[in-house]
Amino acid sequence: MPLDEVLVSAVRATSKTPVTFSNLGKEELKSRNLGQDIPILMNFLPSVVTTSDAGNGVGYTGIRVRGSDATRVNVTINGIPYNDAESHGTFWVNMPDFASSVESLQLQRGVGTSTNGAGAFGASLNLLTDSFAKEANGEISNSFGSFNTWKHTVKFSSGLLNKGFELAGRLSLINSDGYIDRAASDLKSYFLQGTYVGKTTLIKALVFGGSEKTYQSWNGIDAETLFRDRTFNSAGIFTDENGQTRFYDNETDNYFQDHYQLHWNERLSDSWKLNTALHYTKGKGYYENYKEDADFEEYGLIPVGLETTTDLVRQKWLDNDFYGMTFSGNYTSEKLDVILGGGWNKYEGDHFGKVIWARFASQSELGDHYYDDYAVKTDGNFFAKANYRLTAKWSVFGDLQYRNVHYKADGVQAEPVDDTFDFFNPKAGINYAMNPTNAFYFSYAKAQREPNRTDYESGNARPEKLNDFELGWRNTSDKLKINANFYYMAYKDQLILTGNLDDVGNPIRSNSEKSYRLGFEADVTYALSKQLLIRPNFTLSMNKNVDLDVAGQNYGTRDIAYSPSVIAGNILVYRPTAHFQASLLSKFVGEQFMNNIELPSAKLPDYFVNDMNVSYEFRPKAVFRTITVNILINNLFDKQYASNGYMYDVYPYYYPQAGFNFLTGLTLKF
Repeated sequence: MPLDEVLVSAVRATSKTPVTFSNLGKEELKSRNLGQDIPILMNFLPSVVTTSDAGNGVGYTGIRVRGSDATRVNVTINGIPYNDAESHGTFWVNMPDFASSVESLQLQRGVGTSTNGAGAFGASLNLLTDSFAKEANGEISNSFGSFNTWKHTVKFSSGLLNKGFELAGRLSLINSDGYIDRAASDLKSYFLQGTYVGKTTLIKALVFGGSEKTYQSWNGIDAETLFRDRTFNSAGIFTDENGQTRFYDNETDNYFQDHYQLHWNERLSDSWKLNTALHYTKGKGYYENYKEDADFEEYGLIPVGLETTTDLVRQKWLDNDFYGMTFSGNYTSEKLDVILGGGWNKYEGDHFGKVIWARFASQSELGDHYYDDYAVKTDGNFFAKANYRLTAKWSVFGDLQYRNVHYKADGVQAEPVDDTFDFFNPKAGINYAMNPTNAFYFSYAKAQREPNRTDYESGNARPEKLNDFELGWRNTSDKLKINANFYYMAYKDQLILTGNLDDVGNPIRSNSEKSYRLGFEADVTYALSKQLLIRPNFTLSMNKNVDLDVAGQNYGTRDIAYSPSVIAGNILVYRPTAHFQASLLSKFVGEQFMNNIELPSAKLPDYFVNDMNVSYEFRPKAVFRTITVNILINNLFDKQYASNGYMYDVYPYYYPQAGFNFLTGLTLKF
């Protein structure tokens, strides 16, 4: 194993690990990496459903795996937790164009193996950033497309210098007007790493991050507007003193996030490798809203006159720090592989609100806070994993994790929180290599996780528990690769999406006492010829709440919200030469309900969308090593569809996605 891969070896699965996973490498990512977010680039993996608030994959994007939303997908970058400690969410908009600095990623479906950070309840996603380059190189990449979308990226590497040092970096700028009205994005990011490579040592120091300013497009639209004016955006709407409808021009989300990582990898012997890492993340920002007829009292304002309400502009701020360390030791022998690892992290978040303008006067001072909430969360875990080869064909896997979480907040929903959770999560499995091309596996994994901040605010604060069973088959030959598996995920107190949103667009969840997900997944790669490759995948599933209780009424067994029973994808690749490639990418997502009681009005229709991706690489003899042209046509057949939505009482609201649109890019490498 190369030393740089030790960064993620503690949390990654291999072909001998009895879990279900998919890998994506840099080569697969680069042809479609023209400005869209990482979830959109993962859209064609098995059991994955993605969505975009702005409708074109730039700005705020979301992902669900096996029906589980992004708060239930554990994400690590070089083994460092990335999920927000309080919300459990992953906000890729804060790190635009991060895919340009990713060497590879692995999506483990189900509980997966033990990892750092929030527990995985639908999947685990671990990303490995760029490895060091032996030779100096540079790259200039520019793309543009529909909705005035632009991406500019510059990369460089010094290559390994005489004493084993390398310096590499990236700068990116992305702008887009979005498909939805006013859903503009102004995104900036950077990535800088210094690497030292010795005979038995690899040290990496990384600094990366970004800033975003996006016009809010969180509200969605009702059914009538979807039919009449599908790009309408109600964010920022107000009526002025003349009775005219207007839109506040700074109804925006503004945030920056900086990440610092220091990794030390050491090869002690042919059998032992060690990794330790320190990390720190700084985030700060706010979103701004125009509020009509707001109560003075709600904002802690004392009016000067007789008015009790006023139009005002508010900002809701978050200023947070996240820091800690991770470690792992890898032992490898002919029959036994052992990984011992863990980590400790602390989060400190300062939440506060400010009124920056009001139509009517009050006795407030500029900079006054109308709410303050300070939250602290610590998260420590230790795990031990072992894979033992009993015979040439049989191997067994064991994985034990202990996780301790303490969360304290001053005033979530005006009630302080001070909770401690202790979780023991065992996992075990068996792998049978029948012959060089066929292997079967079975695994069991237990997962437990704490509620997030929104759950506390909604009054749903019970931790959830999951027992995950996976039975799979892997077939690998020269022309054909098959991954097929059954899964059964049995939940206790699963925090299911209700389909409702809170006042700032966060999905509201509630505990379902008993629920399950039962499904079959298949992922195939088949070489039809030397030039033609087909890669279909599909998921068939049942996702049910059992004896569902809503407001004291028992609804029996009902579908879990946002959990389609059919998800399918296909990539057809034509590569007649080493320099030219054309791909047709197809995605089908079956109908799903946007609440848990199967209201007819809550049904989100199925959709089938096709994209086309074409790339051609020139190899000039001077100046540039390669010149690559990429063209990506999204929604090739101009399908009108909505990939996401929510319910307001019994009324559905939708997030429509763009019709036919394109991105084209030019990459110069030297």
